[in-house]
Amino acid sequence: MPGENLSRDEARERAALLSVDGYEVSLDVRSAVGEHHGNGPRTFRSVTTIRFRCNEPGASSFADLIAPAVTAVSLNGRDLDPSEVFDGSRIVLEDLAADNELVVDARCAYSRTGEGLHRFVDPEDGEVYLYTQYEPADARRVFANFEQPDLKAPFRFEVRAPEEWTVWSGGAGERADGVWRFAETKPISTYITCVVAGPYHYVTDTYERTLADGTRLRVPLGALCRKGLAPHFDADDVFLITKQGLDFFHDHFDYPYPFGKYDQAFVPEYNLGAMENPGLVTFREEYIFRGKVTRSSYEGRANTILHEMAHMWFGDLVTMEWWDDLWLKESFADFMGAFANVGATRFKDAWITFANRRKAWAYRADQLPSTHPITADIRDLEDAKLNFDGITYAKGASVLKQLVAYVGQDAFLEGARRYFKRHAYGNTRLGDLLAVLEETSGRDMSAWARSWLQTAGVNSLTPQVLLTTDGRIDELAVVQEAAESHPELRPHRVAIGLYRRGEGGALERYARAEADVDGPRTVVTGLAGEQAPELVLVNDDDLTYCKIRFDATSLATLRAALGDMTDPLARALCWSALWNMTRDALLPARDFIDLVLRFGERETDIGVLQMLHAWAESAAVHYTAPERRGEAGRRLSEGARRRLTAAEPGSERQLAWARFFAHVADGPAAFELLTALLDGDGDAVPGLDVDQELRWTFLEALAVHGVAGEKELAAELTRDDTASGKRHQVRCLAARPSAAVKAQAWAQVVESDALSNALVEATISGFAQPTQRELIAPYAEKYFAAIERVWGERSIQIGMDVVRGLFPALQDSPDTLAATDAWLAAHEGAAPALRRLVLEARDDLARALRGQACDAAAG
Repeated sequence: MPGENLSRDEARERAALLSVDGYEVSLDVRSAVGEHHGNGPRTFRSVTTIRFRCNEPGASSFADLIAPAVTAVSLNGRDLDPSEVFDGSRIVLEDLAADNELVVDARCAYSRTGEGLHRFVDPEDGEVYLYTQYEPADARRVFANFEQPDLKAPFRFEVRAPEEWTVWSGGAGERADGVWRFAETKPISTYITCVVAGPYHYVTDTYERTLADGTRLRVPLGALCRKGLAPHFDADDVFLITKQGLDFFHDHFDYPYPFGKYDQAFVPEYNLGAMENPGLVTFREEYIFRGKVTRSSYEGRANTILHEMAHMWFGDLVTMEWWDDLWLKESFADFMGAFANVGATRFKDAWITFANRRKAWAYRADQLPSTHPITADIRDLEDAKLNFDGITYAKGASVLKQLVAYVGQDAFLEGARRYFKRHAYGNTRLGDLLAVLEETSGRDMSAWARSWLQTAGVNSLTPQVLLTTDGRIDELAVVQEAAESHPELRPHRVAIGLYRRGEGGALERYARAEADVDGPRTVVTGLAGEQAPELVLVNDDDLTYCKIRFDATSLATLRAALGDMTDPLARALCWSALWNMTRDALLPARDFIDLVLRFGERETDIGVLQMLHAWAESAAVHYTAPERRGEAGRRLSEGARRRLTAAEPGSERQLAWARFFAHVADGPAAFELLTALLDGDGDAVPGLDVDQELRWTFLEALAVHGVAGEKELAAELTRDDTASGKRHQVRCLAARPSAAVKAQAWAQVVESDALSNALVEATISGFAQPTQRELIAPYAEKYFAAIERVWGERSIQIGMDVVRGLFPALQDSPDTLAATDAWLAAHEGAAPALRRLVLEARDDLARALRGQACDAAAG
């Protein structure tokens, strides 16, 4: 809706004028159950009392609220007419006193989009579950407030809920006289307040620790999920990671966990991975595994738990002033997730996952036309919503890893400790962080910050090797390049590794040197005189953020012997570099697919293997020349089947290859095998446990190719009549190869808002299938005709899902590129956030076309 946006200038003006002393929020959610009467949205009562000061008595300002109706507004005992002061998103406050009390009584709407107070009805048992999700600015959908991160205040919540429910919030709570009342919070920002309510399954534990001053810290722990997921809930492992994380952060931060209790709620239809609400972290319930998963999934969950825990200090205790400095919490939390995983848990290889997965996200985002400095220019809330991206998270974390190499780990952590103590319960900007790092490291941080935080783009580093006549290194240099659009060359602290094959054929490092690479060409003197390498790995050990390139000898070695490389991190870095070369149209897609089929089975890190599967599929779908797609698909299907049947029975590698095989299954023989596995033929792939989640994976593949239809999918839903089963069924139904199916799916998502966010996501996921390019071709024109209307009418989350998910990327031709350019030219006045999404999709399409041309030119 127009008016829901908030600009940075408005926020600064309001922060200069107001100081907030406290909130009292009373919610009545008893209306969440039972029949809903009336044509409008289902609503709940929200009564908010805000006490605040104004340093210019007589001035005017506004409070934020998005609600269908406001019943009463009172300012300093003076009743205001809601029809005059409330416009649907703001409450005008005129003639403010030095000390003020605002009381707002409103009817707020339950959400079906995961924004605000989300209401979910479990189809399995009819139970209703509620939870809130606010970042960056959706607390105003639940209670009146000043919705910006630098107007912190203590909060007191009370909630009236159905008798049989339990309610949780950030503070400790208890029920008396039918009302749940919660202890006052520390001063926090509006977007990290939280309420969770319903008949959740709840498990408890306790964390205890003796602090440095001898006092005993006791933190009550809780973990909760829907009752239907309770049989699958491994709360013991969640608590194990939680306790290991709390120990790790106490050891390194020297600041006691500041928020009392620590509950973790796994909630349905969640838009994000998780959210760091102090004392009540919320996670997507997919982190509770209904079937067998690989170690990589457990590592990913641990990383998310630790990421959110790091936010208790980076983000909750000390918060950015405005969303420009969103990285001050997200980059740190992303770095700390991997850092703590390695330092505190069983996942000692988390830096390999970081190098392979998180940085791939960053590299992609940093080459889009929408790339931005880590410290971004965030004009308003729509900008902020889109900046929860690979730059803010993964590039920022990569740059922090570079910073640790630059200043040293001890100086970095001491800087963090001073930062917490100096700014506890306050708000900061970039300069506040740089000041403590300069103190602890003795280095001038301004040049580093200019290069790494205030410029955009990714550099590429390529080795140049000159040899003596007797086969030793005469000179080894590193050449640094940048894109024309972002020409900044940066200082890099890198390790350069030299590799050769030994007697047993293993490709191993025999020499290493660290160097400061700066400017267009840097000579690395530390490696002169070494034996001639077969492979030079720039950025060995992954100290900096860059795209690795190879000289001709190194590339030839990888083509012949990538599987012989013994170090898993080095191998992951080489895979990542080869994938970047494929995306940059420097390596034909068929060559990348060939490397995965030849060497993937020798990959020891299961997370890297699963990433290779995703990349190989993407190479076949997007970067392979159109005339070769059929061949690429057959090769992947046949190769995956061979690896599946050869894998150790019951192993996680077998599971990984089974999932990949389902994704790339092609031809009658593949479909027969999937059908046999669904029918329980244990001899088809001995040892493979085809649990319910794997059944849906196989069924989707069969639905895509028309082998399984509505009847089979309905039968499967009867077998798995759960919320998860319903989402799977919706996705599979939309995936069927039928014009009528596609028309229905399109109408459900684009022409109607009846579906919840999770079912919108499932329908979009099923709609566009690589083998159905001709079938969905008519929707390219419809897409460009619809997106501005959808963006204006729907919530920003649904708008993002539709614009990203339905872009005609599979109509990968110059005609679609031209249609995209025509839309952009005709809609220069469209919402900047909408234009950004279309520009990003256009860039991906142009990149795919360059990759296809590279593949075609390979002969």
